[in-house]
Amino acid sequence: MLDVYDLRVSYGNLRVLHGVSLSVGEGEIVALLGANGAGKSTALLTIAGLITAEAGTIRINGHDVSARSDDVVRNGVRLVPEGRHVFPTMTVLENLRVGARTAKLRKNEFEQAAARVYGYFPRLADRRVQLAGTLSGGEQQMLAIGRALISRPRLVMIDEMSLGLAPKMVGDLFAVVKQLNEDEGVSFLLVEQFATAVLKLADRAYVLEKGRVTFGGTAAEMRGRAEELRDAYLGAALPGRA
Repeated sequence: MLDVYDLRVSYGNLRVLHGVSLSVGEGEIVALLGANGAGKSTALLTIAGLITAEAGTIRINGHDVSARSDDVVRNGVRLVPEGRHVFPTMTVLENLRVGARTAKLRKNEFEQAAARVYGYFPRLADRRVQLAGTLSGGEQQMLAIGRALISRPRLVMIDEMSLGLAPKMVGDLFAVVKQLNEDEGVSFLLVEQFATAVLKLADRAYVLEKGRVTFGGTAAEMRGRAEELRDAYLGAALPGRA
């Protein structure tokens, strides 16, 4: 579904990604792990077309979408950025309408799509006329994910879903990801600091170290090498054996 090959990105004279290659198959959940500053967020932003790569290729369903965010969206990929970035002065319902604009849904289609999102996140239904800026952090993360889901994407990239949230909320969000994957076949690329939990959920995983992929394999392989990978690459990102 997603194939990234030899991606190279710099900020000015500082090279951030040094030839990153990774893939996400149809119906897969893939984790992208690494210490702070490893280049994980840059990788997602570049795949989404929000940062232009110096070199490399990004293909979605076989189509080259390198540096073209509209093509990325058209091919069914959505990004939930780090920090959620909901529109705080708009209601929950209005935020979902923004997410639906790319799909050009008619009124009845939007109502059906919103009902589907509310099915995964019942709290959003209760707060649909509430301003997004007044929601809790966990509710804002639900809204950010719901906004991405409203147009029925095939691949959702989520940057640090668990950041700043209580463990119970993190567990609830991971359960929704699993349900979407199993029930609807939605693929996920997850940048995540809560590595122990995400490796129980993911099919495969990559480790980024200073802008380079230093490990790629099944999540089971990574769980079996947790201490080695933690000490060599992840610092505090993989606390203890999964």
